Amino acid sequence: MLRLGLRTGVLEWLLERVPTPRRTPFTLGYLAVVGATTTFARLADPELVQRLQEASSSDGHNLLQHPLRALVLSGFWVAGEVWMPYLWGFALTLAPLERRVGPARAAAVFAAGHVAATLLSQGVVITAVETGRMAPEAMDYLDIGVSYGVLACLGAVAGLLSWRGRLLALGGAGLMIAEQIATDKDVITGVGHPAAVLTGVALWRWLRRAERRPPRPRPAAATAAGGAPARVRAAR
Repeated sequence: MLRLGLRTGVLEWLLERVPTPRRTPFTLGYLAVVGATTTFARLADPELVQRLQEASSSDGHNLLQHPLRALVLSGFWVAGEVWMPYLWGFALTLAPLERRVGPARAAAVFAAGHVAATLLSQGVVITAVETGRMAPEAMDYLDIGVSYGVLACLGAVAGLLSWRGRLLALGGAGLMIAEQIATDKDVITGVGHPAAVLTGVALWRWLRRAERRPPRPRPAAATAAGGAPARVRAAR
């Protein structure tokens, strides 16, 4: 019986965290969009895909000429043709955040991380090009993907965990970013990924105030004289 109870408890714990349209509509909706663009990128004409991604890129030139389009559309693609890793990324960061604070605030965190990290990283590139420290071609490097939003949600949800969970989440993010910086040596990633995590961390206080609370229990029924139940008014 104990083993059966443990299995049932683990299954219930897992099912409670599966994204559903009712509990995590933003997560599932965004995954559907990213899944659609990823499928399109794999099946469509490569030249057409390249043109669309270049038009959506948040590189320096696009940001200076079409900032709104670049900031919005760059987040609708993934870097590469594999979608599954982003499913796990959303399930472990955006989905739990949405369950805790609701879809509107989760979307705000995702967007804030994407925008802030993009502007900061590309600002570094633009400044480096203007000062001659980077070649002008750096202004046209393709910059698309959802990693900034995902990392911002990771940094944000860490603030809603226990101190052990927070340490694990931020420590894992730090190790991953350190490994990327050491191996890729890419300025955009090296600046953007830490900035995205810190954007989520900066929103802790706002999210803690807005965190969803469990519904308050209804006042218990008290038994009146003669055995008839009487409602008890909740104390203020």
